[in-house]
Amino acid sequence: GLPATLPTLPLELTVLYNSLLFTVGASNSAIEGEADGIRQGLLRVLEVCGACGQDLSTEELWQKVLQEVTVEELQAPLHRLGALQAAWWLAAGRLGSIAGLFQLLSTDEDTGTACCSEGQNKLLSLLKAWRVPAEEPSLPLVQSAKDLKEILCTAAAFLQGLQELEAGSFPTALSLLQEAAGGFCSKKVLAQIYTCLGCCAQRMGKPQTALQHLKRALQVDFQCLPALSHVAAVYHELGETDVELQALALLYEALEKNPPAAASSSPYFLIQTELLVHTPMLTSLLRHLHPSEVKYLLAQRCLQDGRVDDAVEHYLDFLSLLREGLQQQVPLDRSSALPRIPEVFLEAASALEQAGRHQDAITVCEEVISRTTDLIPRMLRVEERPEQPECPSPGTGLSGGLPSQKKEGLCCLAWRTAGYLHQGWAWAKLGESKEAITQFSREGMSRACCLQVWQVCLYVTEDLLPEVEVLQKIRLLSLIGRGTQFLELGRHKEALLDFQYGLQISPGDPAAASYLVQTLWKLNRKQEAVAQWQKFSQSSPKVDKEQEGQGRALPLYLVSCLEQAMFPHSEPLDRSIQDYLRTAAQDTSN
Repeated sequence: GLPATLPTLPLELTVLYNSLLFTVGASNSAIEGEADGIRQGLLRVLEVCGACGQDLSTEELWQKVLQEVTVEELQAPLHRLGALQAAWWLAAGRLGSIAGLFQLLSTDEDTGTACCSEGQNKLLSLLKAWRVPAEEPSLPLVQSAKDLKEILCTAAAFLQGLQELEAGSFPTALSLLQEAAGGFCSKKVLAQIYTCLGCCAQRMGKPQTALQHLKRALQVDFQCLPALSHVAAVYHELGETDVELQALALLYEALEKNPPAAASSSPYFLIQTELLVHTPMLTSLLRHLHPSEVKYLLAQRCLQDGRVDDAVEHYLDFLSLLREGLQQQVPLDRSSALPRIPEVFLEAASALEQAGRHQDAITVCEEVISRTTDLIPRMLRVEERPEQPECPSPGTGLSGGLPSQKKEGLCCLAWRTAGYLHQGWAWAKLGESKEAITQFSREGMSRACCLQVWQVCLYVTEDLLPEVEVLQKIRLLSLIGRGTQFLELGRHKEALLDFQYGLQISPGDPAAASYLVQTLWKLNRKQEAVAQWQKFSQSSPKVDKEQEGQGRALPLYLVSCLEQAMFPHSEPLDRSIQDYLRTAAQDTSN
């Protein structure tokens, strides 16, 4: 409450500088909001000069103070306070305000030096050109302005690098992040910067450079586990499965040990780079995976690579984690590596099937079926396209489409029908054709059938297409599966109907077409078989290309079913038909 006086104002501003540093250091958390103390200090400076600035914004206040206050004794304290203001603005992402402030803090000569460096970042040039005021022995500082300048330069380069990375300007981001890596920061932050460099190089299509940066991050700080998860992702892109699995196994082991954070070996400062740079982009790149997410990735990668025994082991470990309350530990949001839980169960069933553990696969599928039965609506209605669609209301799907409730109903229906599909193939492998036919014919498949005409007369919004396509594929695979079991039992006419229905759902499907030809051949309807074979032979390359260009990737839990539905006797059937055609041609010529 005492009036400001010129002789005591340098001391007052220095005390303010130190107290703000102590406040930040004591909290040890990211800087947020405005520094009200700085504003009050500036108003005290104007008070001494007989001016007023209560109605001015902080930026305008700085401009007024630095342009009107020319007292030599106040220049050094004001410069230090300006650097502290820059820290607050940097934490808030107000880079333009910082550039304007340092243009005012710098002399004309300094500003000219900063601007004449072509190709350099303007803000970094201004920060580097700023001349740090000399310290006075009578006014000790808890953190020197020189150190604060170095931290500001590093943080500004780091922050701008992240912004450019998010914007997709990868060369600029790489340059700025490299600038930050050569700056003044702790080992923890340096490892984070190298991790971001690795992610940037990966997005630029330079996997080997990405690996170099990520390995450097781990060398700097072996507890920078996000770098290890990115290493696994790069090896996955390169198709080097062995090394990818090694990286994931190391990551899982490290996460299970959960070691305490290592103390930084860098000198301790009250304001540090980590307190100034905190963006959603950085949070995303440095997200720590939960051990269960890594366990699932191990299971998924093993299944995709055909290592079914390892996949089974990892899936069963994961399912045991589920029983221990995993869903309460890990938020299943968009950033999580985990899919929906029923899909994990179905993937586990697929792995068990491929490992020859058919009864276990049936049991796992029964769990999915029992849990989703009550979640499926008794009727799923997809509205016809309106002649004049109204404007979509908030919360609806694309194009004013169906609410998320129907999407969830389709998902539950897909999981349930996939469970029956897997059970059908498992019983088939056990030699129980009648039980397999029962599972292939369960009500889930018949419900899926009601959607088979959607492409012709119903309007389905874009966000529902994946679910509908999965249901269509399950329907097709179920018909092929049931048809093969009818063939096993010698019930050829019933098998023929299933393969014909399958081709109605997916015209030109190679497996359904091949089985149809084989069944006609077995029924001694050889001319029909030849006609279908010729039709399929002429159209299949075109159909394959269309499906390749338009089809979406199947869920992992359906891949094994697709492989089991493939026709295994193509060459013998082709030879039989070709021999028949040659014989028929000879008889005609004779």
